Amino acid sequence: MGHATAQVRAVWKSLVALPVRTCRPVGRPQVAVSVAQGRQRRAYCLRQYFPKGTDLSVHTAAHLAAVADELNTRPRKTLNWDTPAQTLARLLAS
Repeated sequence: MGHATAQVRAVWKSLVALPVRTCRPVGRPQVAVSVAQGRQRRAYCLRQYFPKGTDLSVHTAAHLAAVADELNTRPRKTLNWDTPAQTLARLLAS
């Protein structure tokens, strides 16, 4: 960990009671692959609601917001199958 990263971590620890994690620097090819995989995961989730080629202009803003809310409140494997809101509430309560 570099000196600047250590300083940032120390400042955050003094301001916030939550643990601070920093990503390790990675090479450009690895970054490009992870970005592409993220896009594929998002596209897969969206395709469950809107098949490829769907005209989104025919959907109301309320329907699009409902789909976004459903996607954003799904349990995540990386959060031990909790939703992001549940994880945040648990962290804030402790």
